[in-house]
Amino acid sequence: MDPNSAGSVQYDRWNENNINMNVEASQPTMMRLFNRVCTGSSGIAVKVAGALAALVSIYIIGYVTGYYVHKC
Repeated sequence: MDPNSAGSVQYDRWNENNINMNVEASQPTMMRLFNRVCTGSSGIAVKVAGALAALVSIYIIGYVTGYYVHKC
């Protein structure tokens, strides 16, 4: 088969173009960080840790507030 036939011309043109198919590199930094941290199993771990930190901070604020309210 001749390499200049009509079937291989499109294929050769496709290979000559240097097309960047790396989608992650074209995204903004914040989107890449969001996709890495907030999705998948690491996203679940981050959400659980955030919820636990929020509950502990609310408990501490309530404890300190209750201490000063009922001090007398």
